[in-house]
Amino acid sequence: MKVSVTAVSIFRIDDGRLEQPNLIIPHKCFLIDAVPTIAMTVFMSFYTMVDGLFVSNLIGTNALSAINLTAPIIQFVTAISTMLATGGSAVIMKKMGEQKDEEAKEDFTLLILVNVIVGIVMCAAGYLAMDRIFAGMNLSADVEGYCVEYLSRYLIFTVPILLMNNFTLYMIASEKASLALVCSVTGGVLNMVLDYVFIAGFDMGISGAAVATGLGYSVTAVVGLFVFSQKKSLLHFKKPVLRFKVLTNAATNGCSEMATALVTGIITMMFNWTMLHYVGEDGVAAVTIIMYVLMFASSLYTGYSYGVAPMLSYYYGEQNHEKLKKLVAVSMRVIAGIPLVTVAASLLLTRPLVSVFARPDNPVYDLAVTGNRICTIALFFIGFNIFASGMFTALSNGVVSAVLAFSRSFVFMLITMIVLPLIWGVNGIWLATPVAELMALALSVFMFLKYRNRYGYHFC
Repeated sequence: MKVSVTAVSIFRIDDGRLEQPNLIIPHKCFLIDAVPTIAMTVFMSFYTMVDGLFVSNLIGTNALSAINLTAPIIQFVTAISTMLATGGSAVIMKKMGEQKDEEAKEDFTLLILVNVIVGIVMCAAGYLAMDRIFAGMNLSADVEGYCVEYLSRYLIFTVPILLMNNFTLYMIASEKASLALVCSVTGGVLNMVLDYVFIAGFDMGISGAAVATGLGYSVTAVVGLFVFSQKKSLLHFKKPVLRFKVLTNAATNGCSEMATALVTGIITMMFNWTMLHYVGEDGVAAVTIIMYVLMFASSLYTGYSYGVAPMLSYYYGEQNHEKLKKLVAVSMRVIAGIPLVTVAASLLLTRPLVSVFARPDNPVYDLAVTGNRICTIALFFIGFNIFASGMFTALSNGVVSAVLAFSRSFVFMLITMIVLPLIWGVNGIWLATPVAELMALALSVFMFLKYRNRYGYHFC
């Protein structure tokens, strides 16, 4: 999701010619260039947690359950855009590495227009489907009402949210990583402030939370429209050219991310249904809390992987195998070091984290404390799995990336979600995530070793 400013810096445009310096980047710059994206993803995870905090404390844990129950539909709605954004970024950055700058701008504009069309279509589909979906879940009238109310307001912002996903990537690709971070922070702060104003001040209930989230996400969309209308930007809007190969390549490269979004939605539904079966709606609220904690910890891995992905694409397009090898080697050390912090923090802070969502006398509290301690094991494996899938996308090997993402997010999770609860009940539900991630780790390592000679990277 991020490109190194150093990696694509273009100097001297005074004579109409773009000149690119010889790039010799020390290891520390890889880390520095990834910092804005790491900070951005961590902050986005943080304000998502704050969103849930306001809902659980000002409305109740039933409303918190409703947010989790609507999450799969939201993931389905945004799946195609996720594919085009991540896959398209790899295609465009590869072209820039090949010095095809004008084609890259035309393709960028085309992909943004396609995303807008996709957003309109998916928004309409969401409205048509949501009543039937929630009616078939056998929810209490209270929770079902919360689901419909939240989703109906959230869908209004479908197009701005899709633009936010795309513009975040392309701001970074056009040497505006700091602006992307500012937009993310501004949107997050706006979301948190409006959460309190709409829920506590205007008594809008869960619809206020949805509107606050939509407006927070819209900040990047609005800024992006302005930024990419400026011709001085490295990437900017120009008359698009319809190249079906670009759409095909973007879809192929980004299919793993779309698969991840789709199967994450399916697995979330499975979690919810299983918890409804074993525990009831309190179990769904507990799952929501665990997801917040895991998402926050995983955002470090995701942020770093997004941060270096466009650099990988650029070096691959440039055929600079030495820099590609160095970047992957540094990344391995970073990915290996992050779990030492995330696992320790998650275990030490389990009770304080859960207590901000549910009081100790709430049955949700004990469920979430136990679940978080078990699910934390997954943090040992998640980092490499996220990086491996993102790396193959960046290297334009969408097939391998899709295999890794689909196996990790769906196949292995499906197996563990079916088998483990039959053996250990509720604890089996919590164990499903770390066991699935361990299985995915074995596959990621296999693919990593298999393709290391083709791309010239190494573990260290």
